[in-house]
Amino acid sequence: MKIKKYLAEFFGTMVLVLFGCGTAVVTGGLTGGEATGTLGVAAIALAFGLSIIAAAYAIGHISGCHVNPAVSLAMLISGKMGFIDFIGYVVAQVAGAFAGSGILYFITKASDLDGAGANGYDTLSSVNLSVSGAIVVEVVLTFVFVMTILGVTSSEKTSNIAGIVIGATLTFVHLIGIPLTGTSVNPARSLAPAVFAGGVALSQVWVFILAPLVGGALAAVVFKLVFKPSEDAD
Repeated sequence: MKIKKYLAEFFGTMVLVLFGCGTAVVTGGLTGGEATGTLGVAAIALAFGLSIIAAAYAIGHISGCHVNPAVSLAMLISGKMGFIDFIGYVVAQVAGAFAGSGILYFITKASDLDGAGANGYDTLSSVNLSVSGAIVVEVVLTFVFVMTILGVTSSEKTSNIAGIVIGATLTFVHLIGIPLTGTSVNPARSLAPAVFAGGVALSQVWVFILAPLVGGALAAVVFKLVFKPSEDAD
């Protein structure tokens, strides 16, 4: 049943946003002092990566564990899913992201914590990255991330370790991306926290919706034209 796949995507995206963005809030990211600033980068990166690994083995057999509109767009372009399913996946992913952000919002309001884990550039970037720089960063990081997904899921020989490989890749793109933009590579992950954060974060969120979609689409086209294994390959 399609509803089962959509529910799986909802759950997976909720877990990703809650634990990934939640870790950013709890550790204080890069602005939580000398100790937590260093801890924040590694901890946030690992939280997003481990969330994907957990989700992959929990719901991968049901929906493929996209939990990311950029990944679903790549699968649509690659011919691995239909347009109706693509719409269903994206709606479920966005709803799951809002559920995760909603839970995080409730936690922060019931504690001394503050923030939503939103992405940003200029004053919201730890290195004051410009808007053009943020676009390039998000396109490139998403391209690498989605190319890895397409590659590791293209063969049965590597499908059993796909969750670990994808989670590790999400971790390493966060390691470089967190100081730059907070790392999106996922429009749903960016939209929900930006809405809860409001203000400047919400005005900048278009970058973190558009750039990952462009990166995912480029990855799908390049993989299909250049790197896709031939059907008669061993």
